[in-house]
Amino acid sequence: MPTVGLVRGGSLRVRGRSILERQRQMFSTGTLLLAALISPALAGPWAIICAGKSSNEIRTCDAHGCGQYTAQRNQKLHQGVDVLCSDGSTVYAPFTGKIMGQEKPYKNKNAINNGVRISGRGFCIKMFYIKPIKYKGSIKKGEKLGTLLPLQKVYPGIQSHIHIENCDLSDPTVYL
Repeated sequence: MPTVGLVRGGSLRVRGRSILERQRQMFSTGTLLLAALISPALAGPWAIICAGKSSNEIRTCDAHGCGQYTAQRNQKLHQGVDVLCSDGSTVYAPFTGKIMGQEKPYKNKNAINNGVRISGRGFCIKMFYIKPIKYKGSIKKGEKLGTLLPLQKVYPGIQSHIHIENCDLSDPTVYL
């Protein structure tokens, strides 16, 4: 049973602490927990990634494969999502963060072997098939990140797209 009593000045105390002190601690702990749980939600959905598009549409299937997360690719699963975009289009940052460096999807040299890693707002992604305007530094959600490289030169007939992959290989679809 808690010890309750009045002290000089008329403040009510429970177990040696004022009611106000206990309320502040509970509010502080609750606020911290709530912020941790909803921080990805507060970041909101990602920006439109490709100029000229009204949404981040995922590539359907063509002769070169399918664009959704975990689509079958040869003997392995697709570990990202392909967002439709026309060759040469401006590509925008999906969220505010830092460009951490260059990323390349292939070991060999070809016309589309370029991309970046971006971290921020609780996210870490790799974006492939773009010529970025820079490989390091801050970037804001919706700011120009670069230009889509010519996928048609390497894969004729493919639905041109940006490949987006979470660094932890989880599904990025919900943020698109």
